[in-house]
Amino acid sequence: MFWLDCSAPKSDMYLRLCFWQHQMLTPEERRAKIGAVIRVASGNFLEMYDFIVYGYYAVYIGNAFFPSHSRFASLMLSLMTFGIGFLMRPLGAVFLGAYIDRKGRREGLLLTLSLMAIGTLTIAATPDFKTIGLAAPLIVLVGRLLQGLSAGVELGGVSVYLAEIATPGNRGFYCSWQSASQQVAVAFTALLGLGLVLWVPEATMSAWGWRIPLAIGCLIIPIILWLRRSLEETAEFKRMRHHPRRVSEVLQILWANWQIVLVGMMLVVTTTTLFYLITAYTPTFGSQELHLKQTEVFLVTFCVGVSNFFWLPIGGWLSDRVGRRPILLVIPVLIILSGYPLMHWMVATPDVFRLLIFGFWFSFCFGLYSGAMIPFLAELMPSEVRTAGFSLAFSLATAVFGGFTPAVCTYLIESTGNKAAPAIWLSFAALIGLGGALTSRLMVATSAEIQTTPQRT
Repeated sequence: MFWLDCSAPKSDMYLRLCFWQHQMLTPEERRAKIGAVIRVASGNFLEMYDFIVYGYYAVYIGNAFFPSHSRFASLMLSLMTFGIGFLMRPLGAVFLGAYIDRKGRREGLLLTLSLMAIGTLTIAATPDFKTIGLAAPLIVLVGRLLQGLSAGVELGGVSVYLAEIATPGNRGFYCSWQSASQQVAVAFTALLGLGLVLWVPEATMSAWGWRIPLAIGCLIIPIILWLRRSLEETAEFKRMRHHPRRVSEVLQILWANWQIVLVGMMLVVTTTTLFYLITAYTPTFGSQELHLKQTEVFLVTFCVGVSNFFWLPIGGWLSDRVGRRPILLVIPVLIILSGYPLMHWMVATPDVFRLLIFGFWFSFCFGLYSGAMIPFLAELMPSEVRTAGFSLAFSLATAVFGGFTPAVCTYLIESTGNKAAPAIWLSFAALIGLGGALTSRLMVATSAEIQTTPQRT
C-alpha cells in the first residue's frame, strides 16, 4: 500500500507523518540515497547528452551525410533522421522495458547505457558521404536507431528506479532528478558548443569539428558504466511476487491497461514537445530563422538548461505538497494562452534578449509540469509492468511529437512564412496534455484497483 498511499499529500497530518518517516533515516542511509540518485541520474545525463547532441549539430551533420543543392532539403533530411530515432523508442519501451521488469532495474539500466554507447560511437566514427557514398547516411541511420532503442526505456527505467527508492511523501522530488540530470546534459552540450564556436574555425567545424562532442560522449561512457555497476536493486522490485517472464505477457498486461497508457501518452505530449522546442531546436531556430550569432544561441540554450535544472526539483517538491493534478491542469493553460503571443513578440524584432525571455518562460512551464507529470505517470502504471508501461507512454508521445518537433517547426515556418508558427504546434501539444490531465481522474481509480489486487504467484 505504500506505493499508493504516498502518491500525493492527503492532509497536514499525512505530511507530518511523511516528514517524520524521512527524518528517521540515518546519516548512512541518507548518503546511500544521495549516492543512488547520483549514480542512476549520471547515466541518464549521458543518455540525453548522446541523444540530443545530434540535434545541436544538425546543420553540420546534414552537410556531411545528406548533401543537397538545397540547404533546406539537407537540413530537413538531417532533422528527419533525428526524428526517426524516436520511432524506435516504442520498441525499446516494450522489449527493453520487459527485460527491466523481469530482470531488475539495475541490469536493465546497464543494458540501455551500453546500447546508447554503441549508437553514439557509430555516428561519431562514420566517414562522410563524400568518402563512402550512400553507405554513410545508412550507417548513421542505424546508429540513430540504436540510440532510439536505448532511449525508449532509459527515462522510464530511471524514473521508476527513483520512484521506488524515494522516501515517503517525497516521490515527486526524487523523480524530478531524472529530468534534472537531462538539463545538465543540455547545459553541458550548449557550453561545449559555445566553446567550439569560439575556438574552432567554421571550416574545421564543417569538416570534422562537429564530431568532437560525439567523441566526448564516447569518452564519458566508461565512467558512467563504472558508476552504474555499483547500483543496488530496489527493495520495491525485490518485494514483487510476480515478474512477467515473456514479452507476450507484458503486451497482454499493457493491452488490458491501454486506457492508462493512452492517458499517460497524452500527459507526456506536452512535456516532450516543450523540451525539444526550447533545447534541441533552439540552436537551429536561433541561427537559421532569427539569424543570431551561434555564440548567442548556445549561450541562451545553456541558460535554458540551467533554468530547467532549477525549476524541475521545485516542480517535483511542489507536486508533493499540493498534488500532481493541479499543476498538470494549470501549466497547459498557461502555455496555450502565452505560446503564440510570446513567440510572435520574439520574432518581430529578433535579438538574444527576447530569445532568452522566451526560453526562460517556457523553462518555468516545463520544470513545473514535468516535476509533477513524471511521478504521476509512475503512479498510474500497474506495478507488474511499471517500467514498460511508463516507457511506452513516454516513448509513443516522444516519437510522434517530441522527436519530430524540430522537423515540424522547420516545415511550418517554411510552408507558412511565419516564424512564429512553431507556437501552433506547441499549443496543440499543450491542449492534448490538458485533455490527459482532465481524464486522468478516472484512470487513478482504475490504477489503484489494479495495484492493490494481490499479485499472481
